[in-house]
Amino acid sequence: MTKTDLPALTVADLQTLLRRREASPREVIEALHERIATVDPQIGAYLSLDLEAALKDAETVDVDLPLGGVPIAIKDAISVKNQPCTCGSKILRNYRAIYDATTIRKLKAAGAIPFGKTNMDEFAMGSSTENSSARVTRNPWDLERIPGGSSGGSAAAVAADEAICALGSDTGGSIRQPASVSGVVGLKPTYGRVSRFGLVAFASSLDQIGPLTKTVRDAALLLGVMAGVDPQDPTCLDEPVPDYADGLDCDLRGVRLGLPKEYMIEGVDAQVKAAVESALSHFQSLGADVVEVSLPHSEYAIDVYYVIATAEASTNLARFDGVRYGYRAEKTNSLLEHYERTREEGFGAEVKRRIILGTYMLSSGYYDAYYLRAQKVRTLIRKDFAAAFEKVDALISPTSPTAAFKIGERAEDPLQMYLADIFTNAANLAGICGISLPCGFAKSAEGSKLPIGLQILGKALDEARIFQVAHAYEQSTDWHIQRPSAIEPVRNAQPSKASEFQP
Repeated sequence: MTKTDLPALTVADLQTLLRRREASPREVIEALHERIATVDPQIGAYLSLDLEAALKDAETVDVDLPLGGVPIAIKDAISVKNQPCTCGSKILRNYRAIYDATTIRKLKAAGAIPFGKTNMDEFAMGSSTENSSARVTRNPWDLERIPGGSSGGSAAAVAADEAICALGSDTGGSIRQPASVSGVVGLKPTYGRVSRFGLVAFASSLDQIGPLTKTVRDAALLLGVMAGVDPQDPTCLDEPVPDYADGLDCDLRGVRLGLPKEYMIEGVDAQVKAAVESALSHFQSLGADVVEVSLPHSEYAIDVYYVIATAEASTNLARFDGVRYGYRAEKTNSLLEHYERTREEGFGAEVKRRIILGTYMLSSGYYDAYYLRAQKVRTLIRKDFAAAFEKVDALISPTSPTAAFKIGERAEDPLQMYLADIFTNAANLAGICGISLPCGFAKSAEGSKLPIGLQILGKALDEARIFQVAHAYEQSTDWHIQRPSAIEPVRNAQPSKASEFQP
């Protein structure tokens, strides 16, 4: 294996190579850096990169640790000490984190090397990574299309072999949806399974950190390190963490999989529907029983999500006022003007839209009519899932109703953009776990191959089960080993020595 082959490896394969001393962590970091230099000018997956820190860690890391020597890209909403943490926003452009998030601390303790911060929709608000204040990230399968969002930078980096693996955050589908349209694996853990300490908050009752990887096994390896109780996050669950990777191999005979009838609806792209139906037939060939189930309140999930998420965002983003850190408006004449201009100039259009909506939902006279009612319907959605899991072991659905759409196609229609998460946000409302993995391809009008994702949902703390189901499907198909061909490496490119890529 040559040095240029290293970025295409999975976490599991890289671990084997490192432990056999057939490659060094330094060689892996250098190979990734060269890959990023030749590919990322087209993709725009990264916002910042600190080669010096990564190489320093590579010199001392113990490769026999669970993730020893494995580099990992980090969504730019997760704190890595002394690294930028901009959330893709002008208001935090010059901010550097002063501590490690709990997930980062755990990954470092396991030998992983944080390697670069990836692009995202501003404050995780979007489904396309077009809302970043820095740049638009492009889909490696078709450079004219979006990579999904808000963790689009992480998904694109993994898909383009600019990262071995990556972290994202999922508030309403922001790991699973970009995983789907970029052709990688994305896991949203159970709410509370992974600490949120160090994740910049969007909607605190919905946010969850999770991995984006090339295989299900890699996702299981990462979750096994990241999961567990954290005294710094009072919502984190004090539950034992299984060895997810060790329990992957499972016979699906007798496993009951539910297909929610509300999810195979009019409006799902015909190619997506066909790919999911083919996956269901494949599960049956593996011995699983597929039955129809109902989630009767799921039709309200998108409405409930945007009431709750915007209300919580309005509260969480009130802290960005230009007083303590971040962007600060110049030459203001009063404190009130300082607040107004800082937020007006620092936030993008989508963030301002959601703050205004959330403030309205929480205002006097509307709290009961909107926010309180949405919380009641959220309880009904949670009960729907609980009832379904009494009948089946896991639920199957499309991850996204369409393959990747073109950049700018939905920019002027926020409602169409919001519908990209129609099959994912109910899992966040219910606090359950979900994974997306490749299950086929759509063909665009121009002839490009566009990945299609299959979503598998499990009850709370049942990640082990959805890993088993996903792994059985993945290992008996070849969707996950196909790689994008749209990228043309930039010839004679030299790796950047700068610690940050400037917009």
